[in-house]
Amino acid sequence: MKAKANFSSRPGGWKQAGSVRFLLFALFAVLLYVLLADKLVPKTYDIVPNTPAGSTIRAPQQFPLEKETQKARDEAAAKVSPVYKVISLRNDTLIDALYEKLITNNANSSLAQETKTSLYKDVFPSVMNDFIQQTVSGMGRNSLYGAKLQEETGAKMKEQIYKIPEEAYYKLPLLSKEDLIAMQPVTQEIVQKLMNEQIPDAATARSKVTELVNSSNLTKNTQRELVQEIARFAITPNSFYDADATDKAKAEAREATPTVTIDKGDVIVQGGDMITEEIYQRLAKLDLLKDKGTHWPQIGLWLMVALIMVGLYAYLEHSGSPGSRNNAQLLMLGAIMFVNYLVMKLVALGQTLDYPFIGFLAPVSLGTMLLVLLMNDRLAFLLSVLTSVVASVIFNNQPEFLFDFRYGFLAIVMCFAAVYSLHKASQRSSILKAGTIVSLFGLVGMLILFLLDSHYTVKDIAFASAFTIAGGLITAIFVIGLMPVFETAFGILSPLKLVELSNPNHPLLRKLLTETPGTYHHSIMVGNLAEAAAEAVKADGLLCRVGSYYHDIGKTKRPSYFIENQQNIENPHDSIAPSLSTSIIVAHARDGVEMLKEYKMPKQIRDIAEQHHGTTFLKYFYHKALKQAGEEGADKIREEDFRYPGPKAQSKESAIVGIADSVEAAVRSLRNPTVEQIDSLVQKIIKDRLDDGQFYECDMTLKELDTVAKALNETLLGIFHSRIEYPADIPKTDPQK
Repeated sequence: MKAKANFSSRPGGWKQAGSVRFLLFALFAVLLYVLLADKLVPKTYDIVPNTPAGSTIRAPQQFPLEKETQKARDEAAAKVSPVYKVISLRNDTLIDALYEKLITNNANSSLAQETKTSLYKDVFPSVMNDFIQQTVSGMGRNSLYGAKLQEETGAKMKEQIYKIPEEAYYKLPLLSKEDLIAMQPVTQEIVQKLMNEQIPDAATARSKVTELVNSSNLTKNTQRELVQEIARFAITPNSFYDADATDKAKAEAREATPTVTIDKGDVIVQGGDMITEEIYQRLAKLDLLKDKGTHWPQIGLWLMVALIMVGLYAYLEHSGSPGSRNNAQLLMLGAIMFVNYLVMKLVALGQTLDYPFIGFLAPVSLGTMLLVLLMNDRLAFLLSVLTSVVASVIFNNQPEFLFDFRYGFLAIVMCFAAVYSLHKASQRSSILKAGTIVSLFGLVGMLILFLLDSHYTVKDIAFASAFTIAGGLITAIFVIGLMPVFETAFGILSPLKLVELSNPNHPLLRKLLTETPGTYHHSIMVGNLAEAAAEAVKADGLLCRVGSYYHDIGKTKRPSYFIENQQNIENPHDSIAPSLSTSIIVAHARDGVEMLKEYKMPKQIRDIAEQHHGTTFLKYFYHKALKQAGEEGADKIREEDFRYPGPKAQSKESAIVGIADSVEAAVRSLRNPTVEQIDSLVQKIIKDRLDDGQFYECDMTLKELDTVAKALNETLLGIFHSRIEYPADIPKTDPQK
């Protein structure tokens, strides 16, 4: 069949209007903005300083408090104890130097006692100063000791120099060499023992000298008395305040003090409390004041929403999805998205610190399941990606991030699982099975997240697992409950509903089988033909099959007037007028619609029953009427009186069922059909309908009609293969002749 023209669908009112489509996308954008705004756009308030707050204001994000942080750091630094550093001093060299002077000077007989006494008053301070100077100089050569510590050490040692009593200086020249030699090790032992302790104040250690001297082996009172004085003199402080180390410790304490913040959701000011200048400035820094707030978040969110809408529009246009041609389908898509995200939003209201994983309870795959069942898989995949983005925003409780990838990851895993588990679902029980599969995949996704971030407790994992499993099952329950709502509101005939209607136990099909078995068999055959043809042109094959089952249900009112039901009975049309026969025949379409309405059958099924004949011409009764009129000299017979009332086919499915209906009846009338006969018959039936204008009001193209013809031929060959008489082979001829 050659194509001569292209047939476009008739105007469909608001369902095809571009302005309506634009308004729908605008409405979707506004709804999506509203759903996401409270998470991504800070709320602003009309506030004046030194007035009561009209409502409780909470922080939209984490905010550092500078004054409180500085105060906390100052308090932490103040709590740091001064750092003292213990210096290992060589007090034994000091003692050796003193005893060396004593032994040398006492042995010098040329010096008078008074001279020695005066000399020792200078020697002891001099030796001590040299010792202190050597100690500080030695510290300067060590990088561990800073300048401040060296200065502090020298000053403190000088400050705590022991002042030997005046009478001791008079007794020192009286000591013999033997006395001094006996005293020196005792002094060393006492000083070394006391200097092993931490001595910030030498007076404390010096108070212990008397006890240690009394327990020594010295027998002379003079020896013990002077050993006490020399030991006290040799004892110096060894623990010194380290200003640098103290400053460093205070700095570390300041750094270790965390920044004092207002966390996201914390109350900044209670309703009715006075707005102080400090609170006002805090609100200004958080961009919560209307007159000082920034509009960048709003602009960013609008751009994000616009980008999503542009992507959705482009996908619908290029994928050829139902929403690209039918605004009713687009409206249903928006309604499904809105319901899905609204439920997610309601679940997000229950997120608390005690139950941080309650977001896993949300039926995130609700919209995806509904789209698979009511529209198609490709749109479901698109919605899955969008849902993962929305979930990562709605359930985000981390103020430092705009999106929480955990919920986005889990959402896309569960949505993809829903698409695959519901693919080609044929029973309502499939939804519950899909909910179980979604729960299991969600559980695996959740465990992946927890294994990658191992700081969660067993309690966290238990709660998250329970919420995830429950979320999948709740999704299935929601889908089962919402399916009839969307089917009724938008006139959608889902595959599940079609499968239910194809059950032979349906009352109408039982009626068709018991009262009109010939019509029942014809309807089943038409269903096979129509389904194959519809799938060849990517129409709804299941709708064609089920619609075929019911397309002749009106024949049950007068079954004997239809040839397929006339078994061993006389044809009643032989005894009635052609006009009456025509009325009875064409009435079956109208009767079928009324019966289908009575049983509340979907509109698509009723449309097929009403439109499958269109306004076709009943040639047999017309010619019979012409013959009778000629014989009886009656008035002129009008052709339009012998046509079906219509309407013509409004969809591909109605047109295909009408073609299959005529083809099946025509082929069944052939005694021994051949391949050529079937092909010719199919082509003729389609051409007659085409020439009669039966396809002008549906969107069937000539190319699709040609494809339908081929599909019908292939199916008919399979049905009638046992009875087809193939032409004999042509005898071979001798190429030499």
